[in-house]
Amino acid sequence: MPFPTAALLALVLTQTPVPPPQTPQAPAPASQRLRVFLDCDCFGEYIRTEVTFVDYVRDRESADVHVLGQSRETGGSGREYTLQFIGLGRLDDFDLDLRALTTASDTEDTRRRAVQSVITSGLLVYLAKAEIPGAIEINVEAGDARAPAPADDPWNFWVYSLRANTEFQAEESNREFEWGMSASADRVTDAWKMSFGLRADQTREEFDLDEDDPVESRRHSREFDFLVVKSLGPHWSTGIRGETGSSSFENMRFQAVAAPAVEYSVFPYEDYARRQLLATYSIGPRHNRYYEETLFGRQRETRIRHELDVRFDRRERWGTLQFGVELGQYLPETDQYRVEVNGDVSLRVIRGLSLSLDARASRIRDQISLPRRGATGEEILLRLRRLQSGYEYGFDVSFTYTFGSIFNNVVNPRFGGGNDFRRR
Repeated sequence: MPFPTAALLALVLTQTPVPPPQTPQAPAPASQRLRVFLDCDCFGEYIRTEVTFVDYVRDRESADVHVLGQSRETGGSGREYTLQFIGLGRLDDFDLDLRALTTASDTEDTRRRAVQSVITSGLLVYLAKAEIPGAIEINVEAGDARAPAPADDPWNFWVYSLRANTEFQAEESNREFEWGMSASADRVTDAWKMSFGLRADQTREEFDLDEDDPVESRRHSREFDFLVVKSLGPHWSTGIRGETGSSSFENMRFQAVAAPAVEYSVFPYEDYARRQLLATYSIGPRHNRYYEETLFGRQRETRIRHELDVRFDRRERWGTLQFGVELGQYLPETDQYRVEVNGDVSLRVIRGLSLSLDARASRIRDQISLPRRGATGEEILLRLRRLQSGYEYGFDVSFTYTFGSIFNNVVNPRFGGGNDFRRR
């Protein structure tokens, strides 16, 4: 449940009075200090350095509070940090959900201070709940609370971005030059989500192979895409997405796609930080013009394609689970299809032992843009064109076991910090 920071501080101040200066108390013994398991990509080293009235432990089973968090981009290109405080042991069944909002113009220091403020507020509530003794001094600055975007926004909630890059690298027998540019315009409100993007990339490589003339390769891609979504309540959305562009790698001289879509969320959208189960269906025409004649003898064609995308994402105290299935098919030739399955599981098995699994597989029957002629050796080695394939798959598994001291309070930045030197 959302919990305002001011209310958190009020709760702490009413339940945990600060001892008067003339009768100071010694800090609470380590055995009585609140133990916290920090489980988020939220400036962990900075938090451990600045928030020092608790003990940080490296294993969830040793903690009184499990801080589970993640961040996502907001409509204004800022970040929203969602932090879930989960009580364990003596604080079991006492949970809080807090959030920190930052803007696109905020520096990293501003963002980490905002996260620190929210984490501090949440931990103070648990400190009062646990009735842990100790001298704690609380200083409160009354700053401007972050409010929803104003109604008189002169940009009408639009956010624009421009980017350009170039790269050149060379060695005695090889030279590569690459350039790219991109532009985007996004508008996100509770009712609408609109996104427009333009990208262009080009790469040229030259190879000296003891021949009179060097071997030269060129690749390019151009793309404009858009997405317009209308909210229809806590579970439904509808919209349209599409793109136009070209790609030498895909044998695509020109492509235009427009696909109306509908999405259903089994859980309310507001639960995205902990769990999501989404099903998105789209159908629409695709017009293709090719550089070379395809396997099916086409130089251009217009086809109908429909797609179903199902995604599940759950983040809990026991770990994370992500699973997705994508189905795509051209009509009316139903034998031209693609099925993609992917999954990612991270589990805390027992104290100190964690298991991570990552698997993906695809059944490919929709490569309608492949050229009729076979690929040359140069095209294969230089990856100048897409090759025919009926499937793709991959699997990763890892076990991690840690033991020793349960405490994780100290941050030592020497030689890069952490264990980077040992892993070299």
